[in-house]
Amino acid sequence: MFVNRERELAFLNDLATRRHPGPAQLILLYGRRRVGKTVLLHTWARRSDLPFFYWAAEKETAPQQRRKLYAKLLGVPFEQAPIFASWSELWQAAAVLLRGQRRILILDELPYAAEADPAMLSALQHAWDQHLKTSELILVLCGSNVRTMETLLARQSPLFGRMTGQWLLEPLAFAALTSFFPTWSLEERVALYAMVGGIPAYLEWLDPRRSLVENIRHVVLAPGSMFVAEPQFLLYDEVREPQTYLAILKAIGRGHHTLNDISNASLVGKAHLSMYLATLQSLRLLERRLPVTIPPTRLRKSRQGRYHFSDPYFRFYFRFIDPYQAYLPSESERLLAGVKQGLRAFVGQTAFEQLAREWLRKQGRVEALPFEPEAVGSHWSRRVQVDAVAINWRTGDILLGECKWMETAIDRKVIRELVEEKTPKVIKDLQAYGEVWNVHYALFARRGFTDAARAYAEKRQILLVDLTLLDTVLQRET
Repeated sequence: MFVNRERELAFLNDLATRRHPGPAQLILLYGRRRVGKTVLLHTWARRSDLPFFYWAAEKETAPQQRRKLYAKLLGVPFEQAPIFASWSELWQAAAVLLRGQRRILILDELPYAAEADPAMLSALQHAWDQHLKTSELILVLCGSNVRTMETLLARQSPLFGRMTGQWLLEPLAFAALTSFFPTWSLEERVALYAMVGGIPAYLEWLDPRRSLVENIRHVVLAPGSMFVAEPQFLLYDEVREPQTYLAILKAIGRGHHTLNDISNASLVGKAHLSMYLATLQSLRLLERRLPVTIPPTRLRKSRQGRYHFSDPYFRFYFRFIDPYQAYLPSESERLLAGVKQGLRAFVGQTAFEQLAREWLRKQGRVEALPFEPEAVGSHWSRRVQVDAVAINWRTGDILLGECKWMETAIDRKVIRELVEEKTPKVIKDLQAYGEVWNVHYALFARRGFTDAARAYAEKRQILLVDLTLLDTVLQRET
């Protein structure tokens, strides 16, 4: 299913019709595996009504890669294409074929080609400078290894300064889940977002005719399930020491988030751990989080960073599936019982908090908050933790938000705890950065609020956001 990529299509369509700095365009489009790059490019190319060629590099020798690419350009079987001794020869021949008519050439999984022959990029740069940039060609470079693709933009890259457009393709927003699962309840969609996020491939693997629990039982935990195989498959395809990376991911899945704790739990020395963590961040599997209450000027030197899964499915897998792999496939019901028991807390601590922060960002952009946030995140220290925080350092405004994925409505006690107990501790943490703060509040609740809670909030102008209001704002395009 192809949904919710209007901005990306508009970007590509604009480049397809642009004539500056010349008619030829060199575009970089990249993003993690399964995010939908190939589907996006195929959809755009088909809708453009321009002739297009699509070639995906594979893990094979450079001569095989060159021959397959030229076969695509000729429209003949692999065996009938000539063999080229170098990428320079290939591009010289390709430039003749691509001359004249406006057309699209998509080179997918480019890092595999660069890995097989590092001279590939230099040859492409020479071909672009000598032949292609004066042609009518729209050349799209695509790849899943985010770190490698971003190096193409660096000054040391042969292609530096030649790109006419670039786009990092992100997972789909929460609002897109409605298109995949139109009959599901809002609570089910939030829980699903906690499990797989907005990765299109994962969403398509699931069955919209089944409920969430039935999908976990019959799809996610089924014998031979792609879901069970996915983490190891992706790691073995992307890194050279998958067992070390798995040890690190297992440690984080067990709740270890600081550098020291991850090192102790994974038995990976701190001297090398940072390198592995950087790779996992470049694969968009992990992220390093800092309290949003640290001033921008101090972020780089802060030691409060914690490593968390940025990929929701990896987070779900290493929390619920990996520790109990021995139960599969014969005792999947036992594993399912564990998922059902722990899912409510998991959703509340992950997706619900994330969506609350996104709600604050969206409301801030349309000036629907008491102030315009400069940053949105969360706060933690030895004293206190707050789920959703928005802050403006210039005006001295801060909004503290609590998120409760409870089975019952929030009562006044929860709000009073935030206002009377947590706020003084947060302000104490902020004393080093400013003496006076204008504090605002928001409460996010799965099942709404009691009358007493509403009365207390109304007197103090506290924002109360139930699931329906949350969804209404998140469905907005802004």
